[in-house]
Amino acid sequence: MRLLCFCFLISGLSCSPNAANGQNKLTPDAFETLLKSDTTVQLVDVRTPDELQSGNIPGALNLNIQDADFSRKISQLDKTRPVLVYCAVGGRSANAASQFHKLGFTKVYDLKGGMTAWKEKGKAVVN
Repeated sequence: MRLLCFCFLISGLSCSPNAANGQNKLTPDAFETLLKSDTTVQLVDVRTPDELQSGNIPGALNLNIQDADFSRKISQLDKTRPVLVYCAVGGRSANAASQFHKLGFTKVYDLKGGMTAWKEKGKAVVN
C-alpha cells in the first residue's frame, strides 16, 4: 500500500514539470476544455493588433504584451479568477504568464503552441 501511495505521489509530481516553475502549459484540447468548462476564466490574447487580423479565440481580451502599460493593464484583471493566455506560437504568452504570476495571479494557463497550434487543431476562430 505504501509503495502504491509513493508511486502515485511521484507520478503526480513528475506529470507537471511546468507547474513547479509557475508555468502551466496546456495543449489546445485541454485549453479549450478549460475555457468551456469554467465560466470564470479570463481569456487574454497578448498578440499585436496586426496579428489579430488573422483571427482570435472567441471571447478573448486583447492586451498587447508589447505595450508599455501591459503590466498595468493585466494588474487590473481579477487575480482570483483563472487566466488563459496565448500568443502566436507560445513565446510571448510564456513571458506574459510569468508576469501574471509576479503580479499575484495563481491560476495562469498558457496555450502550448499558441494560435498556430489552435488553428492546426481546427479550433474556433473569429475575425
